Amino acid sequence: MAELVKRHRVTLVTSNAWESKRLTHQYAWVPPGVELVSIQVPYHNKMGVWQRVKAFSDFALQAIRKGKEIEKPDVVWGVSTPLTTAWAAARVAKYHQVPWVFEVQDLWPSFPIQMGAVPWKPVQRELYRLEKNLYQSASHIIPLSTDMGRYIQELGIAPDKITTLVNGTDIPATPVSASAKQALLHKLGLEGKQVVLYAGTYGRANDIPMLVEAAKLLQDQPKLYFVFTGQGYDEPLLQEAAAVQTNILLLPPMPRHQVFTLFSLAAVSIVSFIDLPVLKANSPGKLFDSLAVGTPVVVTNAGWTKQLVEASQCGWYVPAGDAEALAATLVQQLGNEQELAVMRKNAASVAQQQFDRLQMVPVLEQIFEEVVGRK
Repeated sequence: MAELVKRHRVTLVTSNAWESKRLTHQYAWVPPGVELVSIQVPYHNKMGVWQRVKAFSDFALQAIRKGKEIEKPDVVWGVSTPLTTAWAAARVAKYHQVPWVFEVQDLWPSFPIQMGAVPWKPVQRELYRLEKNLYQSASHIIPLSTDMGRYIQELGIAPDKITTLVNGTDIPATPVSASAKQALLHKLGLEGKQVVLYAGTYGRANDIPMLVEAAKLLQDQPKLYFVFTGQGYDEPLLQEAAAVQTNILLLPPMPRHQVFTLFSLAAVSIVSFIDLPVLKANSPGKLFDSLAVGTPVVVTNAGWTKQLVEASQCGWYVPAGDAEALAATLVQQLGNEQELAVMRKNAASVAQQQFDRLQMVPVLEQIFEEVVGRK
């Protein structure tokens, strides 16, 4: 968005939930020049199903009202999740009689349905119907993984209406210095340790109990240390584990620039999810952040991320939920410094070649300009 606003007028309609989670004022959350329309809707990831439904509905209705009040745009860019956000974008676009582009960040409603949050068959059918209608009404669709794109095509959407832009990251202009890494290791009391890092949401889908169990199995490996930073549903579980297990360090959430330093000092990072079919298609941001600083990644999805780390030799795959396999993989792979060096080099290379967010901006601009031109 920071690049787009240099050449276009950009209005961002979003929830104000990010304000309570903002960890630093060192950087602007909203890029200069972007007009922010903030909607006050309470939301946190410990909410129950009905609380979330209310929050999603309140946001969608307010977003439609606010969207109708803004100066007429040339195109509307709707980003899921949840599906109600894309629905609101479609309604705003219809009101202004302009095209809209649907960015699919996660597959809804497949995700909440497979998580058991929507057990009612009639409701499921209506949500799937809404999903397909949104794909059909969008002028263009941008899924964030190849597996998502394949899923959308299988619903009968024309391939030329779909452009996959795999979720990317900001590639650091200069590598994190050895002195900065050493200073952070000293501050955290981790000098001489091989850090196994989990940075992200402690959600129900992230298989945090498996990571805790793997750490427990590795307490006889004094060099290996599990570091967690983030927040979410399973935070109490991690707090209990950190209090009794000798190889877990639980850190508070960190601003993005500090997380990059943490990734850079890790021997390996873990991007874990429970074993649900829909999660094989997802595009987790922390995977790309890790690769950007040359840190290999362990993934537990048997989808495209498994293919990526194995084909590019920038990480490893272990089956979801298998703590013993994760523990064995960490012992074996982190004991081979020569292979780790190759993995680090490959990780940085694949990030620069495939996941540099700046390289995606011209493609995104072209999509917007083409749909506007067709109108």
